Amino acid sequence: MNRIARLRSGDKGFSAAFQALLQRSEDDSRKAEAVARDIVEDVRLRGDAALLMWTERLDKRVAGSVADLEVPTPLLRAAFEGLPRAQQDALNEAAARIRAFHEHQVLAPHMEQDALGSRLGQKVTPLDRVGLYVPGGKAAYPSSVLMNAIPARIAGVAELIMMAPAPAEPPPLVLAAAYVAGVDRVFLAGGAQAVAALAYGTATVPRVDKIVGPGNAYVAAAKRLVYGQVAIDMIAGPSEVAIVCDGRTDPTWIAYDLFAQAEHDEGAQALLFAPDAAFLDAVAAEIERLLPGMERRAIIEAALAGHGALIEVQDIDEALGLVNEVAPEHLELSFDGAEAMLDRVRHAGAIFVGRYTAESLGDYCAGPNHVLPTSGTARFSSPLGVYDFQKRTSIVMCTPEGAAALGKTASVLARGEGLTAHALSAECRMHD
Repeated sequence: MNRIARLRSGDKGFSAAFQALLQRSEDDSRKAEAVARDIVEDVRLRGDAALLMWTERLDKRVAGSVADLEVPTPLLRAAFEGLPRAQQDALNEAAARIRAFHEHQVLAPHMEQDALGSRLGQKVTPLDRVGLYVPGGKAAYPSSVLMNAIPARIAGVAELIMMAPAPAEPPPLVLAAAYVAGVDRVFLAGGAQAVAALAYGTATVPRVDKIVGPGNAYVAAAKRLVYGQVAIDMIAGPSEVAIVCDGRTDPTWIAYDLFAQAEHDEGAQALLFAPDAAFLDAVAAEIERLLPGMERRAIIEAALAGHGALIEVQDIDEALGLVNEVAPEHLELSFDGAEAMLDRVRHAGAIFVGRYTAESLGDYCAGPNHVLPTSGTARFSSPLGVYDFQKRTSIVMCTPEGAAALGKTASVLARGEGLTAHALSAECRMHD
């Protein structure tokens, strides 16, 4: 059975077939936006009542009030303490590595003095309150809690409000991760209604300054709708991996790497580029052999069939050129001398270098953030980081001499633009 598409760069029609792989249907996003728009507006107008109604209707979680959706803070610690020791250690180790990496990203204020004695600088201020969205529809994601909350804490954000859908009892690992990362308040609500509550605030849920974290199509649509009312990190699409291999890595490893991305959801994309047709055959055979034993087989199968491909290229150079067209969320460089080729990669959210560097390590504990640009937006976007939770304010302090000198330049430019008041504002200080 053909589980995944097979392409060859030298074939006629390859370009069209390759571009078709990169195109994601907009029909679903348009439908999601229409639904999300009604929910967001309802929460904006009716607050707690709407949040409660939509949470019961869509999350199937019944509560007497929004306050009943909040997890008492002591239960976060209890969730951590109730974990097996191995899970406690894993959360602590992952948190420590994430914290150590992100501490290097803190923006610093600065002040300089120019030749006229004027002082110019930058003030750095953390956001006051941030909303963390943690998905929970098809899996539990404690790693997303750590990746979103820890950089915010390092930045100095005063309050972290977490939203996490939980139709049944919330996964203890997710609550424990909130405790480890220092989340202040946790509400068991998800979807567009949770995004709207964070953006506009309700009687119970405080309004935030920024919403971060991935979610399904309705969450993405809601984030797009509330942008401007609040800041957002990005509009995240389905997860992606591109793997470039020289044919010398164990094909079983590569098959599992493809599965690891495909098991996120049916819309995930997994691409393998290799110059060795026999190696691609071997990977295809491993996919056939291993897939029946995978716990999330149906999801993997749908993702590989709908969006995956094994692509035969002429050489590694051609593969990297095609990768730059994809601008993937995750990129594995599984070949000898990969580090020396890093400069050839212009567009990728995160790069995993060498045969032993599985992308899944980055999802959990390597250190760099796993909230990454998707759907080709790595062409102009970056991973989530501490800088996303800090804002910069410019500072200008002029001496009389500086005001006179700068005033001449400002006056000429202002009058050239026809903005006379601007010119006069500068000129009146030139002759004090």
